[in-house]
Amino acid sequence: MAYHSLSDCVTDLERSGRLRRVEVELDPRLEIPAVQRLACAAGGPALLFTRVRGSRFPMLANLFATAERARYVLRHGYRAVEATMALKADPRRFWRYPGLPLSLLSCLPRRVRTGPVLTGRTRLSELPQLVCWPEDGGAFLTLPAVYSEDPARPGWMRSNLGMYRCQISGNDYESDRECGLHYQLHRGIGIHHARALERGQALPVNVFLGGPPALTLAAVMPLPEGLPEVALAGLLAGRPLAWARAGALSVPVECDFCLVGRIQPGKLKPEGPFGDHLGYYSLRHDFPVLEVEAVYHRPDAIFPFTTVGRPPQEDSVFGQIIHELTAPVLPTVLPGVHAVNAVDEAGVHPLLLALASERYTPYQKRTRPQELLTAANAILGHGQLSLAKYVLLAAREDDPGLDVHQVERFLAHVLERVDWRTDLHFQTQTTVDTLDYSSGTMHLGSKLVVAAVGPPRRELGREAPEGFCLVLPGVLATNRPLEACVELGDEWPLVVRCDDPAFLARRLANFLWIAFTRSDPARDVRGVGELTEHKHWGCTGALVIDARLKPHHAPALVEDPAALVRAQSLAAPGGPLHGVY
Repeated sequence: MAYHSLSDCVTDLERSGRLRRVEVELDPRLEIPAVQRLACAAGGPALLFTRVRGSRFPMLANLFATAERARYVLRHGYRAVEATMALKADPRRFWRYPGLPLSLLSCLPRRVRTGPVLTGRTRLSELPQLVCWPEDGGAFLTLPAVYSEDPARPGWMRSNLGMYRCQISGNDYESDRECGLHYQLHRGIGIHHARALERGQALPVNVFLGGPPALTLAAVMPLPEGLPEVALAGLLAGRPLAWARAGALSVPVECDFCLVGRIQPGKLKPEGPFGDHLGYYSLRHDFPVLEVEAVYHRPDAIFPFTTVGRPPQEDSVFGQIIHELTAPVLPTVLPGVHAVNAVDEAGVHPLLLALASERYTPYQKRTRPQELLTAANAILGHGQLSLAKYVLLAAREDDPGLDVHQVERFLAHVLERVDWRTDLHFQTQTTVDTLDYSSGTMHLGSKLVVAAVGPPRRELGREAPEGFCLVLPGVLATNRPLEACVELGDEWPLVVRCDDPAFLARRLANFLWIAFTRSDPARDVRGVGELTEHKHWGCTGALVIDARLKPHHAPALVEDPAALVRAQSLAAPGGPLHGVY
């Protein structure tokens, strides 16, 4: 039976051996997050912390920390969403999904007068004060579903449900009255906020925590503009969700907490720092302030949370599930594009791999990308994909078995074929991910498209020359200057200049993280034999990415030693988490 609450889900997970209770008192400031990360890294069960220092509400962690568990908790509507996506990709096969029309009725919200979440009142300071990393600016909500509606055309059909972190204490927020609302570029709430500002109005916003797990996934799903996440939440939940009025907007009455408030025109305050999913802190910046009018909770309320940091983390599983559900529809949204992989180990937006068609001149031998560049422009013009910083494209016709998720093989395919004189395509002075500090200026940076087609041009080197570390075939790491790369042969098309070459070369994940999060293409990409022709930049020898740490970069995340020791002690023999990590 579909879950009616987060408590239903917790009971089911515990009964099926997918959840462990932690009944020792722990601090939500650093200790509980350290436990969550260790259990997540080990692929452990979901965790229910029943004794939270400073709060009467239990905390739930790692609900989505493995793909198996995520599919399990979403199973009541997962197949219906898969069928919907498949039918969108090929409507001619409607006969394969005879039960889908009935399932689609779950998309419609069910209106009620009241419900469990509206029966209790609390304050922000009584919620668990979750501080994930030592330099965080205060306590945060990390799994909020933030709900807003179009001020010009209110109603759920033009609503947005997104996951935007909320800072509930610290900095100069008024205690129990203000909450920082951090939303980034290309988020649906931004459209609603802009329209409210045009009208000189405050924007009503409700923030939900918990409830059926479908609400959480719907909030992170990148849906096209105009398609409400509320409908997806009902479809994923496997039944219509009940909504009631709370303030100026509505609330799903089966959620666990609801913050009711408004964003006043022109009101900004510093939010952050916050340990973020690129593996660095996002720093203090002015963001909108939610004036909190009420905080509601259900009688058996559970406070769900996650932490983010250098990937992979729990949010990596969100990415995997989203890819599984949306992959069939991708070619209908981006014609000619067959697959994309926003590489999780690189922090998602810094590196995108794409497989597309190259069909413009089938009667000629392919030596330069043509349709691939059209595909690149389509990718960089589409929603959150537009935040990609490095985009590497290959033609499916050159290797029908190529898979964008086999990162090492994909990179080798591109490096075997790329011509650095012609195949580098920069965009400068453009928008980048809010969390990316590689350019030194928030929201501003550059992009680099690398598109390679045709037969291999070179055989990649596999034995590193002296003074270099072998990263991958054809890829070297060094802490030496650009001039040291002049003598490298054609078998070494890519060099990463970094602070610790041995660390970068130790694992593929280290290379992906350092090379692409610590570099801005326009600033940091150099090459042996640099040349400019008709404003097109290229090079005749090795391409060199400068991925050293620089003064304008945000600091990397480091665990609090005392919290880590406390978390590790729980897994000792006889401890409540022995055998979990």
